Amino acid sequence: MKLPALVALMVLAHTAFAGGRVALSLSALRLGASPFEVGVVIGLLALVPMLLSVHAGRWTDRRGTFRPTLLALLLLEAGLLLALLPSLGGLGASAVLLGSGFMLVHVALHNAILHGGPQEQHTRAYSMLALGNSTSSIAGPVLAGFLLDLAGGAWTFVALAALPLLALFALAQAGAGMDGAPAPARPQGRARVIDLLRHAPLRAVLVVSALLSMGWDMFSFMLPLHGSAIGLSASRIGLVMGAFGAGTFVVRMFVPALARRWSAWQVLGGALALAAAVYLALPLAHGLAALLACAFVLGLALGCALPMIMSAIGEAAPPGRGGEAIGIRSMLANVSQTILPISVGALGSAAGAQLAFWVLGAMLAAGTLFARAQRPARG
Repeated sequence: MKLPALVALMVLAHTAFAGGRVALSLSALRLGASPFEVGVVIGLLALVPMLLSVHAGRWTDRRGTFRPTLLALLLLEAGLLLALLPSLGGLGASAVLLGSGFMLVHVALHNAILHGGPQEQHTRAYSMLALGNSTSSIAGPVLAGFLLDLAGGAWTFVALAALPLLALFALAQAGAGMDGAPAPARPQGRARVIDLLRHAPLRAVLVVSALLSMGWDMFSFMLPLHGSAIGLSASRIGLVMGAFGAGTFVVRMFVPALARRWSAWQVLGGALALAAAVYLALPLAHGLAALLACAFVLGLALGCALPMIMSAIGEAAPPGRGGEAIGIRSMLANVSQTILPISVGALGSAAGAQLAFWVLGAMLAAGTLFARAQRPARG
């Protein structure tokens, strides 16, 4: 496993995806779309991944991760070029391809780590991959915001489309080791998702993962709407979203230390509690400085969770089904990414963004209690 090449792949692919997601939202707003229509476009990012992520995980378990990653980069490239069509339909089609491409990247790279080294190295490797993800969480939105202000939508998508092409070089470097050792033999009989969901340790991790994904997705979708509503420019919205990425980057440098000091469930419970507090405060933040502070703290909360969740999934998944378990996590995240923008967009249109932020804050607070209940059995 060539970890630096995998991290470079993640940075380039996720920068293209994160920048494209912001550009899609703001381009739809510039076309006069309502919050509900913007929600539909952003929801399409997760529609196909919601349906196919489990199959993608099984594919990487059976065949390795090189070919899925190659296909993912081609899908990202096609999606960014398709966004050049100046219509909501073109943006929606672009969203489908972008979401499908990044889902494949996510599943393939995480499974490459799972099958590429011993269990004791997974937390560090996932932390490094997550640091790359954090770097692109900063670069993508900031790059897209400034390009939209300076050069317009078309040049923004053209610039972002260069990134998947660069990622092909990183794939060539990583390719020799991406398929790693073959997965352990799978159990006899038909593999069923419900069997994994009945596995209590894995199910608990997936529940918390789904809640944290909702927190991540709400920010990605609602911040551009909230920022536009209070008069922020595209570049300032990009800076706020970049501050979120900066928070995830900072905290991920300390994930190994956090894992040594506290149990996984203590860290996850703290992440849920802090994210809940930020969402309850976000509607009251109307200045750039306040939004930057909220975004950074939310990044700290949500950023520490992913490496620990991925490592816990690797520990809890039955032999030979690690990629499938990662695919289930991706499926649940994409259910959130499909349903949340549409439902929250409708709620925001009817009752305002404030209520949407507070509803999610309450859900995350409830998740804190769930995480605390896991400690005696699994902490």
